[in-house]
Amino acid sequence: MTTPDSKQDRPLDGWRVLVPRGGPWGDGVAASLRAQGATPVVAPLINFAPTTDQAALDHALEQLAAGAFDWLTITSATTVDVLFAHRAVVPKTTRVAAVGETTAAALQAVGYEVDLMPEKDNSAEGMAEQLIALEAEPRRILTLRSEIAKPVLTESLIAAGHDVQSVVAYRTVGVPVTERIKRDVENGRINAILITSGSVAEQVREQFPDIPDTTLLAAIGPRTASDARKAGLPISVVADRQTVDALIDAVSQFTLPHAADEFAP
Repeated sequence: MTTPDSKQDRPLDGWRVLVPRGGPWGDGVAASLRAQGATPVVAPLINFAPTTDQAALDHALEQLAAGAFDWLTITSATTVDVLFAHRAVVPKTTRVAAVGETTAAALQAVGYEVDLMPEKDNSAEGMAEQLIALEAEPRRILTLRSEIAKPVLTESLIAAGHDVQSVVAYRTVGVPVTERIKRDVENGRINAILITSGSVAEQVREQFPDIPDTTLLAAIGPRTASDARKAGLPISVVADRQTVDALIDAVSQFTLPHAADEFAP
């Protein structure tokens, strides 16, 4: 029988949680969930494909290495993967802005320095606001983004008088899940689904049209929650910070909605 202390140490005992991305990120999230007692179900719903304009990206990275930019803005950990894959050189004269803790950690993990991170609002708007407040004079800025990302950051910086080059670093593509995963979601065997981006939200809506009301849908931050609601998902909880730890902590505040023996073979 579970003691109160062990329940406190492992608040997600008995939970089965869908992790919507694979790779090193998915492995890390799965490990964090296991540490809390949950059974992670890694089912990548999205993957990342090369940009359709590789020449533009190559040229931008050459300019970056040559010191053409005062700032480089990074709005996702996936963009960091692209930089690393291209062995991109960021000279000391170019400062780097990361949208949040996850992106900053990804940059630092592969050897890039981070000079700015929004203090309050971990979003493109928050980053633009802080950069504009910091830089009174026009600066040359390279913004790397996903093909589907709205050019909020670029437009805000241009409106403030900066010289901005916006380049698509990668495309986001949907990945169909197995029939087993689909059945498990529809039957309520998955107790929580982690919603970590607007792209993930769209795939959850598309691939799981019949999610039980008892399934917890947890969004990694207010921006993702807003995107998910626009996609038609009833978000149950929103992490107070845009980090995996905060997301898992938000889920752990809830009580498992099913008795474990419901799912006995």
